[in-house]
Amino acid sequence: MSKVKYFVQQSWLLIVASFAFGLLIAVANASLEPRIKQNEKDKLDNLMKSLIGQAKDFQIAIEQVEISGDKGKVETTDVYKALDENGKSIGFAFVAVGAGFADKIKLVIAVDGGCGKFLGFKVLASNETPGFGSKIADDELESDIDFVDQFKGAPAGEVELIKTGKIEVIKIIDSQIAAISGATVSSEAVVKI
Repeated sequence: MSKVKYFVQQSWLLIVASFAFGLLIAVANASLEPRIKQNEKDKLDNLMKSLIGQAKDFQIAIEQVEISGDKGKVETTDVYKALDENGKSIGFAFVAVGAGFADKIKLVIAVDGGCGKFLGFKVLASNETPGFGSKIADDELESDIDFVDQFKGAPAGEVELIKTGKIEVIKIIDSQIAAISGATVSSEAVVKI
């Protein structure tokens, strides 16, 4: 008996089960895709509103902007314009992606209307290590160092990660961001993004 025939005789149930479960997963994904996309859009809207609280509406200002990411990889994103109750532009928000310690990190980043200062960031998606890298999403850390708040009011542009935790250093709003103790890789990923 040939090896192929023997293999088919011994594994036909596994092959059929794999095909059936693969088909079930594809059907479930196709049926849930609209709900998943709507949930992602709702989460993005909520995060943008939390970053630019005075905004009454968000409109796409520029579609499919190319942003160079890690190792020269180009990501595309939409830039949203935040409008106040009078229809005046008060800021911009966009999604940026970069490599973290465990997986990709997706951030919603907001800047003021003149693109001169960061208004902050929120984590859209992250699988960083719980208790360490997951602290990038914490608005209030248990320590005196509040990683997220260091970005609020910082000059929009290139920021630098420093590995000191001295309170005097991080209370100054500038382009230097103090890393989260025990989560330097995740802190560095956010700064690069």
